[in-house]
Amino acid sequence: MDTLQKFMFEQSQVRGELVEISDAWRQVLTLRSYPRAVVNMLGEMMSAAALLSANLKFNGSIIMQIHGDGPVQLLVVECDASLRLRATAKLAEDADVADDAKLQHLVNAQGQGRFAITLDPADKLPGQQAYQGIVALDGDSIATIIENYMLRSEQLDTRLWLAADEQTARGLLLQKLPTEGGIQTSAISDADTWDRTVMLASTVTQEEMLATDIMTLLQRLYWEETVRVFEPRHPQFHCTCTRERVGNMLKMLGKEEVDSALADLGGLDIDCDFCGRHYAFDAVDCMQLFAAEAISDAVQLPGDQPH
Repeated sequence: MDTLQKFMFEQSQVRGELVEISDAWRQVLTLRSYPRAVVNMLGEMMSAAALLSANLKFNGSIIMQIHGDGPVQLLVVECDASLRLRATAKLAEDADVADDAKLQHLVNAQGQGRFAITLDPADKLPGQQAYQGIVALDGDSIATIIENYMLRSEQLDTRLWLAADEQTARGLLLQKLPTEGGIQTSAISDADTWDRTVMLASTVTQEEMLATDIMTLLQRLYWEETVRVFEPRHPQFHCTCTRERVGNMLKMLGKEEVDSALADLGGLDIDCDFCGRHYAFDAVDCMQLFAAEAISDAVQLPGDQPH
């Protein structure tokens, strides 16, 4: 079963998480055939999204996006507060990706690639917008890019170790928390714990991460530490696409563009990039979409009439 395990080092402000995503990850890969280097990057992003989402204190989703200017044009991973995940990638039509291709070559060949994290509340208040942070692709790995983002945006020391192949995606997160809420810890002790735990985690190879279950890995790394573990959580694959959302997307394109596509194609066939679900809209469906929108725009309640 896919598992995310939180833990804390006693008498310190250093916390950690380990995640193993296999079932949900294989569901993502059954829908698309990606080159090995893209599999590695997308799987690492999926692990990272779960690790960061588990620490969010709001009901909503975290959406990670890499917009690339090389062979890989887009990588997207979404994870909600219940650790429900989905992911997809888009490659350039002429993409030729070697198994050992490096991240900067794949997504930042012209120096125009960028990394975005969006925090999207599920129950938005009136006028509330999703928060998005965008940074340059500063680093040679997914882990380094996210570490740099976290340090700049959250001012939190965060270290990540990520690994993925065609079978599983795994990750380890360590984070040094600020002292607050009346918790009395020694700054020297926290610094020592942080340095020591990071040093031990840095001995892990990608091969070891992929071949070792997360609880065994935790015991191997920190058998000399006093570690408190919490109730595990279980990530799963879930796609949020619906016919209504696809219809809203068509309405955003506008009636003129949709009518033009209908004239050329006779009907619109749309497949979800995340789950592969198929949605078909014929001329009558599209007419009803825009008719309903026109009625909604025209109707006003008596109290809303201008004076």
